[in-house]
Amino acid sequence: MIIRSATPRKLADLGVKIMSSLAALLGIAILAWILYEVIKRGSASLNWSFFTRLPTPPGLRGGGVANAILGTSMITLLATLAGVPTGLLAGVYLAEFGQSTRLGAAVRFTSNVMMGIPSIIVGLFAYTLLVLPWHHFSGFAGAAALAIIMLPIVARTTEDMLRLVPNALRESALALGSPRWKATLGVVFRAAKTGLITGVLLAIARVSGETAPLLFTALNSPYWPGSLNQPTANLTVTIFNYAMSPYPDWQEIAWGASLLIMIAVLALTVVARFALKEVKK
Repeated sequence: MIIRSATPRKLADLGVKIMSSLAALLGIAILAWILYEVIKRGSASLNWSFFTRLPTPPGLRGGGVANAILGTSMITLLATLAGVPTGLLAGVYLAEFGQSTRLGAAVRFTSNVMMGIPSIIVGLFAYTLLVLPWHHFSGFAGAAALAIIMLPIVARTTEDMLRLVPNALRESALALGSPRWKATLGVVFRAAKTGLITGVLLAIARVSGETAPLLFTALNSPYWPGSLNQPTANLTVTIFNYAMSPYPDWQEIAWGASLLIMIAVLALTVVARFALKEVKK
């Protein structure tokens, strides 16, 4: 019997550990660098006027992005109202009713493909479907584009969370005479509540920083968003326009808006992580 030395295997294991650790540290360092730059450059712009006033012409200080903050909130809220219920229903179908059916497999495959589609393609799709026929940009078209991005994320997360619920809970509810829909809503949903909330928060965080779909749909506006049936101010397109401009005061506001979005996305991500941690316990 030939006894092989364990030294090469240990060296290979050590090498993989070192490379993995270096890659992880590189990722953390890049994230820390981005956070440092955005906080350093953006914190100077955050003041009362930033949150309460409309944009001012270049060279005239004291303006803000209050209209963009309101427009982003309205578009994101409408996208959430449209995308989350649809995604939840699709996830329920995949986890509870269509697990081994051809339709379920088709829905699951479609959701996976949609999750990989670049957001600019979704924006172009919404532009062709909702902007060209109506001959104008609108916040409604922007919300539709963001809802399309949210839908597969919520659907797949819902399916995964519902599948974590033990079958004994479903069988117990059905054995007591509860209809399938009532057992799903009253028992399965309640057991997976925290995970479902996590999926919704991650989906909202995912679309909060999207720019490309809104460039094709909501565009932008220097005025208050009186209606979503018109070009609507939003933070991401404002950042794009101001950052590309040659005016230093507009570039400072772009950094402030970037910091605001980053804080919102980080807050949603942290809340989602804590919720997911509770599920694992």
